[in-house]
Amino acid sequence: MKKSYLLLHFAVILAGFTGVFGKIITLNEGLLTWYRVLFSTIILFFVLKIFKVSTNIGSKEKFSIARTGLLITIHWIFFYASIKYSNISIGVICYCLTSFFTAIFKPLIDRTKFRFSELLLSTLTLIGISLIFHFDSSYQLGITFGVISSAFAALYTIYNERLVQHYDSKLINYYQMFGGTIGLGLVLPLYLYISPSEIFIPDLRNTFYLVLLSLFCTVGLYVSFAEVLKKIPAFTVNLTFNLEPVYAIILAFLFFNESKEVNFSFYAGLIFIMSSVLFQSLISIRNKK
Repeated sequence: MKKSYLLLHFAVILAGFTGVFGKIITLNEGLLTWYRVLFSTIILFFVLKIFKVSTNIGSKEKFSIARTGLLITIHWIFFYASIKYSNISIGVICYCLTSFFTAIFKPLIDRTKFRFSELLLSTLTLIGISLIFHFDSSYQLGITFGVISSAFAALYTIYNERLVQHYDSKLINYYQMFGGTIGLGLVLPLYLYISPSEIFIPDLRNTFYLVLLSLFCTVGLYVSFAEVLKKIPAFTVNLTFNLEPVYAIILAFLFFNESKEVNFSFYAGLIFIMSSVLFQSLISIRNKK
């Protein structure tokens, strides 16, 4: 279990860089996401070959796994839209609502009782997001995209938690990225018609960042994520990922000077969100004892 928690925090650190790549890659959110899933599919294809992971599963199973890939693909589109319409700090803070949506969606999907502790901790996160939402009206569209993004992230985690009990994590991620590539690729022409982009084919600089994003923040991150879900509940995983903003905001402050764009209500909201992580950690330690 200790190794699982270490792996979880390693994945959180990798996730902290995701928002940074979303800022420095100049493609729009739809193209950025499509190239991300495409490059990740190619990388995972070779990973499966190197580790000799069998792909001998039924077509129905492949389709079921690929379908969950659409959830993470939609999450990324809205996540990057949130960053591009606001900033890195706002985008990653909104991701913290994933634990709130998990606490709501999981009992409904699994037809189980709601857990009071999860709802209470998620409420702290919701209060934090509310404080941040009011700090600058010019960022409210970006915040709205971020909230939608976190809802799809929660659904992805819930359904992915089921898959990891039956399939190899690398196999899961391969078919999820493949499903995202095909699914988004089919609607990409319509997407670009509605939201035109001056750049369609990434230049050398963008390609380099996309490869890094795909290799470390997608393949490395989500294989680790799937392994962690075998040992740690989805709610705890999502709540721990609320630490992602800490790393991302530090990077945003250092490299993009975003500290000048936030005020007291932002920091107050951040305190509420970090408190929810601390309390969940204390509850987990008590339950273990």
